[in-house]
Amino acid sequence: MNIKNLNILYEDNHLIAVFKPAGLLVQADASGAICLMDIVKDYLKEKYNKPGDVFLGLVHRLDRPVAGIVLFAKTSKGASRVSEQFREHEVSKIYTAVLEGQLDKDFDTLEVFIKKDEKLRKAYVFDKMAQDTQKASLSYKVLHMENNRTWVKIELHTGRFHQIRATFAHIGHPILGDSKYGAKAKYQEGKIALCATEFSFRTATEQKDIHLQLDPKEVLEV
Repeated sequence: MNIKNLNILYEDNHLIAVFKPAGLLVQADASGAICLMDIVKDYLKEKYNKPGDVFLGLVHRLDRPVAGIVLFAKTSKGASRVSEQFREHEVSKIYTAVLEGQLDKDFDTLEVFIKKDEKLRKAYVFDKMAQDTQKASLSYKVLHMENNRTWVKIELHTGRFHQIRATFAHIGHPILGDSKYGAKAKYQEGKIALCATEFSFRTATEQKDIHLQLDPKEVLEV
């Protein structure tokens, strides 16, 4: 991926929102693989003809195998204002996932307790509070079911590590392709059927409400 096929969903003087394909890192890691931040920096450098380093603030992340909307800050003011919205839970993110099997309920709220294993980069789920766990809560609504798979719309009430992936695996319905959490059906190499499809936030200076939305059927290749 490069700046030529970068999908820009929103941009103003302080913020820029783009679509992250599944399998692409948001931020560079030890692997040295190309990452979304570098691509966006290259885009800004070329668009605004900036000779030196380009500022780009990382205000949230998506897991590498997950697709969806990612918001960056182009200025320190933008980073500060959006980070405050995250702290005050004023930012709304909606996910869409395709699960293995068919859910019994059309909608529900799932509350569990999650323990993060730093070494294995994996979340373990408990029904009751245990040592080193954090409460995790999400709500889902079934969109439709077909071929023993369930499309769900998900709203997070907490932001725990691998919360969506681990919670649905815990109830016996892992995300399609998520072999790390027990999925058996194949999806696409390095990808899982989970996408951040809606994102609502306020602009940094004008306090304008922005709502971005993707069509799940266009971004989840099932």
